[in-house]
Amino acid sequence: MEFYFYEKNFNQMACSSGNLPRFQCIYSLCWRCGVVITEPVTGSTVSSPVKVCMAVDGVEVQPAKKGVNLGKGHHHLLIDVDLPSDLSKRIGKDANHVHMGDGSTCKELKLGSGKHVIRTLFANGGHVPYNPAITSTVIVTVK
Repeated sequence: MEFYFYEKNFNQMACSSGNLPRFQCIYSLCWRCGVVITEPVTGSTVSSPVKVCMAVDGVEVQPAKKGVNLGKGHHHLLIDVDLPSDLSKRIGKDANHVHMGDGSTCKELKLGSGKHVIRTLFANGGHVPYNPAITSTVIVTVK
């Protein structure tokens, strides 16, 4: 299992003294956070529905109804789309953007045959991604 970490310098004094905007302090606390898609593995050939499971490190998964809490949030699955260009906006909800706001770590996806790119994007209780993005990607072929 491989986690992808995003490191960012964090200046505790700047936050506690009010010299940095609040949102920078919140997101800076996540200096060593990661997510990995544990199932399926990239390059695999699978059948639909496809079970997708994730694991996290440095953050805690919780239902969206618990609100926006530092270092906590839930998964979103992005199917065959890129990461959003603006990470300060809420993640949309449609066939290509699956919210897992119940706090679950696995989801079954009904996908058509062919190659699919599945990304996970970890976001806070307000469905706003962390910045830098806490994300992982697999590419699978559905038979």
